[in-house]
Amino acid sequence: MPGMGGMTPPPPSTNGTMTMHHHNMMMMHMTFFWGKDTNILFNNWPGGKSGMYVLALVFVFVMAFFVELLSQTRFIKPGLNHVVAGLIQTLVHVLRVGLAYLVMLALMSFNGGVFLVAILGHALGFFISTMAFKKSLPKNEGSDLPPISC
Repeated sequence: MPGMGGMTPPPPSTNGTMTMHHHNMMMMHMTFFWGKDTNILFNNWPGGKSGMYVLALVFVFVMAFFVELLSQTRFIKPGLNHVVAGLIQTLVHVLRVGLAYLVMLALMSFNGGVFLVAILGHALGFFISTMAFKKSLPKNEGSDLPPISC
């Protein structure tokens, strides 16, 4: 059929109406909900098991924490070769953006627990990195990278 983009529609039934094919699919939430029965980042993970759900929450927390840590930390020493400095900046940027996208995808599970641990991970990462690393830097020097704009 034209306009279907290569998809074939289900065959019509004998009475002229379309047949409905039922697949065994999990309902995806489109609003925030509470509970461990969710998919976070991967199909069937954590799979409704309490221990795996806690592990998934820890994983999201650590990713959010590292996004902030990478955003606030200086990795380039003064006097470093410009090419090496550019490669380091690129690597840190790729890691930071990749982790930020993974946190965002985890948040798309619409699970309240995932939302809370992502916020806590960002908050603690920002607090630790600004308190621990800013004292050792000279004034008016920030991180190697510009802040992520949402």
